Amino acid sequence: MSKKLEFIEDRRGTDSMKWDMTEARFGAKDVIPLWVADMDIKAPRPVIDALKEKVEHGIFGYPAPSVKADEAICTWLLNRYSWEVNPESFIYTSGIVPTISHMIQAFTEPGDEVIIQTPVYYPFYDVIEKNGRVILKNSLKRVEDQYEMDYDHLESLITEKTKVLLLSHPHNPVGRVWKQEELEKVAQICKKHDLLVISDEIHADLLFDGQKHIPIASINEDMAMRTLTCLAPSKTFNLAGIQASYAVVIDPNKRLKLKQFIQSTFSSINIFSQAATEAAYRHGEEWLSELMDYIQQNYEFVEQYFKEHMPKIKPIKPEGTYLLWIDFEELGMPEKERNEWLLHEAKVAFNHGPIFGPEGEHFERMNLACSKDTLAKALKQMKQAYDKKGF
Repeated sequence: MSKKLEFIEDRRGTDSMKWDMTEARFGAKDVIPLWVADMDIKAPRPVIDALKEKVEHGIFGYPAPSVKADEAICTWLLNRYSWEVNPESFIYTSGIVPTISHMIQAFTEPGDEVIIQTPVYYPFYDVIEKNGRVILKNSLKRVEDQYEMDYDHLESLITEKTKVLLLSHPHNPVGRVWKQEELEKVAQICKKHDLLVISDEIHADLLFDGQKHIPIASINEDMAMRTLTCLAPSKTFNLAGIQASYAVVIDPNKRLKLKQFIQSTFSSINIFSQAATEAAYRHGEEWLSELMDYIQQNYEFVEQYFKEHMPKIKPIKPEGTYLLWIDFEELGMPEKERNEWLLHEAKVAFNHGPIFGPEGEHFERMNLACSKDTLAKALKQMKQAYDKKGF
């Protein structure tokens, strides 16, 4: 068992969305929840200690900006991505999805078009459509066992009303970590058509061996000025409920505009978020290294299990994130039937592929951030259901 990682095998009764909302969401009892992207792993011990200290202080008033958190973020971005950022560029926010929503409202008008690259994280659809903007879909291309961007189709979509490219980087759910040459092609298109880039980089720290995350804003000076980067320690260190996130906005005019819009919404940061952010970025690197070793081992275990026992189910090898995109097409089941089969016979709850877009019709998204024992139990239940169906 891991030295740094502390697992909780069953989180029922802890007001956990992942564990306590599964029956209400999926309509199935006693299923193993492998859906929403949080971990069955405690946050790093230094983060827990920092939060205890904040609790013991006993006063939970309005928080002020934290120079220590600024410094910790700057050091983290420089050490991990060779990205030197002035702390003046930071805007602390209460979550990535609310931040993207604020950005779309601040920098576009109703009826303007926003490009997404599907299949993609499903709240992307809502933050566009529910704000009265129009979605343009640039579907990713499946090339053998991996996904690529379709640059020709991307450029063909753009009209005079297209204002934003909303980028998932690393990509959720397909697990791609976009490479330098891919980002440079995107940068060329965005410069040519004067598109604003909103880059969701919340999974940036969650990389498999040999992978490197490159913030798209670090590609060149033009991209630095046209990109709004969304980052957070929350996905990396399992802190989603603390609502710790921040935007990096290099262009001072865009930064002022976004700050003014956020102020108009009267939203504010969580008093615990900056303490957690500082502790995670200062003291969490060893924990993160151990986490990704464990996640990678979990992936290899799942891949091998499917190959040996359920060969018609084929995972797409991820380059980053702790989420696994799994292809069920060879089962030949309609997506609704497959969903019912997984929930009521295999007794496992995944994120159902179609919620990420029609390109996800044959897919499910599986969360690997749990103990190997939990995965083994889920896979055994799937195998029993698989064998019973006679696949």
